[in-house]
Amino acid sequence: MNLPFFFAHRYLFSAKSHSAINIISFISVIGVALATTALVCVLSVFNGFHDLVASLFTAFDPQLEMVPAQGTTFPANDPSVKKIKAFKDVEIASGILENRALARYDSRQTMIMLRGVDDDYGKCTDIEKILYGNGKFILHADVLNYAIPGIRVALMLNMTTDFVDPLQIYAPRPGEEINLMNPTRSFNQDELNSSGSVFNVSQKQYDADYILCPLKFAQHIFEKENELSALSIRLKPDANTNQVKKELKKLVGDRFKILDRYEQQEDVFRIMAIEKFLAYVFLTFILFIACFNIIASLSMLIIDKQADIQTLHDLGMTPKSICKIFIAEGRLISIIGAIIGLGIGLFLCWLQITYGFLRLGEQSGTFIIDAYPVSVHFLDIVIILFTVIIVSFIASWYPVKYLSRLFLQKDKE
Repeated sequence: MNLPFFFAHRYLFSAKSHSAINIISFISVIGVALATTALVCVLSVFNGFHDLVASLFTAFDPQLEMVPAQGTTFPANDPSVKKIKAFKDVEIASGILENRALARYDSRQTMIMLRGVDDDYGKCTDIEKILYGNGKFILHADVLNYAIPGIRVALMLNMTTDFVDPLQIYAPRPGEEINLMNPTRSFNQDELNSSGSVFNVSQKQYDADYILCPLKFAQHIFEKENELSALSIRLKPDANTNQVKKELKKLVGDRFKILDRYEQQEDVFRIMAIEKFLAYVFLTFILFIACFNIIASLSMLIIDKQADIQTLHDLGMTPKSICKIFIAEGRLISIIGAIIGLGIGLFLCWLQITYGFLRLGEQSGTFIIDAYPVSVHFLDIVIILFTVIIVSFIASWYPVKYLSRLFLQKDKE
């Protein structure tokens, strides 16, 4: 057995001449354990919300999406579009054109994001899984164009799933100034009929903003004939998304970007990552404060073991080796606290996943989920373990080295 570790183990678990040292050592272990538990639980809750949001986006967003690197639109007959559709791992590709517009129904109106999609959009995404009402995913029939609004848009406009009156859509004409005498002349105007359905993504940015319509309708009202703002892509079942993404990037060059689902919602996931990182930083700071108990415990232990330090020195042990004993004890305290904290944290996460004790609201159905979501990631556990070890090492190394040398110098004098 390593000699410094042997002495550290004996000092930690054996009775001291002053019981306060045992109590402070116990408090040090508990402090590290509680901080570790907090890290495990908080980071796991952030993971749970991250996974929840990711699962909600999958019904509306395609597996991959091609967007222009510069500008907002590109020609629908661009050679890159043909290359994408002909690629071996691409099952289907669907064109999209979206822009801001004004929706008006009866006496109500609101600004919306009008997304024009072609008939393959239902096959390219899982939109049909989140449709509600009596209708189906239908965009047009003969000369009629249909609208599929988000559920909150429908509520704001006081529309039912089978509204009778047509929905009025207004879009400003490109490059034309507002005519104050007759403002309606500065807008393109057209009508959409009820498809009998609304979609519900359970995300405000979609449900309260988007209306789906035929691609040709959007191209006409925005005066962007034969143009697209994005190309949604669905891969074959056995295709590797990351590998295909890399290959498609090489295929289309620098003129286009190939985005996966996370990159399509980059702002949302970036904010969540920043929030998780800040929570990690704050809890690490709390962990560092908890490690001050280790400093107190080691300081009192050094005072209590002055005779042992002198004896070890007389037997030929160097000051560096004596320092290693107390550093090893600080590490033992932190490792024991970390293991206990990880165990408690994982147990609490299991309880929340299984029983959902911490609820988001008193009434069921108020939110998307009833209880706080929790998802334990192995990488987070590894990071937490290393964080505890590093922070405790920093907190114990300097005072142990200083105090050990100080007492050795006094004994020499």
